[in-house]
Amino acid sequence: MGRHPQEIRESVRETRRELEFSIGDLKSKMAEITDWKRQLSEHRQEALIGAAAAGFVIGGGIAGIVGLLKR
Repeated sequence: MGRHPQEIRESVRETRRELEFSIGDLKSKMAEITDWKRQLSEHRQEALIGAAAAGFVIGGGIAGIVGLLKR
């Protein structure tokens, strides 16, 4: 025979509690991951190196195109 209605209700309540906890935990982790200001402050050196490399590549690309057009 199946479970009693009270057992089913309690199971549903427990599942809701677990889901509420999981959703709260997920929201907290997403807020932490998407906090770009904190990420930038924690990885300042890497960000500066990346910005310098991107500037060098973009600047070199522009200079190369201008050089080709002047020929």
